[in-house]
Amino acid sequence: MSELLLVRHGETEWSRDGRHTSWTDLPLTARGERQAAALRPLLAERPVAHVLASPRARALRTAELAGLRDIGVEPDLREWDYGGYEGITTAEIQKERPDWFLFADGVVPGPDGHPGESPAEVGARADRVLARIAPWLEGDDGDVVLVAHAHFLRVLTARRLGLPPAAGALFRLDTATVSRIGTEHGRPALVAWNTPAPDGRVGAGRPGNGTG
Repeated sequence: MSELLLVRHGETEWSRDGRHTSWTDLPLTARGERQAAALRPLLAERPVAHVLASPRARALRTAELAGLRDIGVEPDLREWDYGGYEGITTAEIQKERPDWFLFADGVVPGPDGHPGESPAEVGARADRVLARIAPWLEGDDGDVVLVAHAHFLRVLTARRLGLPPAAGALFRLDTATVSRIGTEHGRPALVAWNTPAPDGRVGAGRPGNGTG
């Protein structure tokens, strides 16, 4: 079976600062562009057959700079809708909600069109993406690459492994990294996780539960 490769986009100003970023369409920073371009060696050695990316500019630009081609846009790959927590850091949220935890509590409603999402709702989107790519993963044409965002890809990983959406909390994911989900004895299994570019001068992005 083919492997599933997950690529988190390069650094933006808000990912650098730990601000929750879903629909705000920020560009990559100069460092983020260098990070994305430095991913080329990691991806060039893989037999890539299919590429899907989030519609956000930071994901599409990362896919382009990483040397991926024939990039399909998949709206369900967009980041978790943070609702009223858009642009706010976890520390700021916890000043009012000391025990707040995204993967358990979700978010509060935001402006029109952005009511926010619960972990279950993000999990449902991840399931739709996995259903779409299932025939590709079952074939032997080559790997499937998804270029998207930290929290969404963490939830998708949990769902691919048969875990509940909230289990995405277990999978730290930095900017400009490549992760691989393959199989063992016919069951999904992690092969490599949170792998940064081989160029140490660029390095991975903000550590911890990066947002956006």
